[in-house]
Amino acid sequence: MLLFIFLLGTIIGSFLNVCIYRLPRGESVIYPPSHCPICGYRLRPLDLIPLLSFFALRGRCRECGANISVMYPLVELLTGLMFVLAFVKFGLTLDFLTAIILISCLMISTFTDLEHQMIPDKAIFPTLVAGLVLNILFHMENLISFMLGSVLGGGIILLIVILSRGGMGGGDIKLFAAVGMFLGVRLTLLAMLLSFIFGSLAGLILIMLKFKDMKDSMPFGPFIALASIVSLLSGDKLISWYWALLF
Repeated sequence: MLLFIFLLGTIIGSFLNVCIYRLPRGESVIYPPSHCPICGYRLRPLDLIPLLSFFALRGRCRECGANISVMYPLVELLTGLMFVLAFVKFGLTLDFLTAIILISCLMISTFTDLEHQMIPDKAIFPTLVAGLVLNILFHMENLISFMLGSVLGGGIILLIVILSRGGMGGGDIKLFAAVGMFLGVRLTLLAMLLSFIFGSLAGLILIMLKFKDMKDSMPFGPFIALASIVSLLSGDKLISWYWALLF
């Protein structure tokens, strides 16, 4: 079953690669079919097998020999692994469904922010709506918590943007609003705290290694994604551990 879930994740990861490439460019994720962005060669089924095709083709287009970005197998691999972790946490339940929807959005947000310094609305808004609908259908008793998590997630980041006059973007605001709809109040606040910790540590390391200086900006989407996944999969344990230390 774990192998099936991993393979499912890699297949969805392959589609997420299409979204990551096309959404920032304003292109349809459905048409035209997958093709080489350099020569336009339409990929055959054997070229589209997650992970395996990249290595079989040695990272090059079958037609023109152009390099295929290592990002493609990386997204497929990470998505497969995240799906497995979500399955281990939730089993084959509705919570697993909501988890993989959120994970998919976070994967798109991470890689579009890294490459284009933007998080596409066409990834965030459908995720936000899906989270709201699923909560209405299956978690009506906790709907207030999820809606408040969305308001707090987006609202606190919006307040930070206003007070700091920049430093974070509109995509970060909307992404945290979507995250809040899936995590609820308590885990959203944890994800926010962790995202700032992860971002600060990464920034310090990059400055120490002289890859960046204090004036350089850094995409925040990947840290929101990492913090949200940690909160989704282990947030309750982290909160319990923290309270045990205090009391």
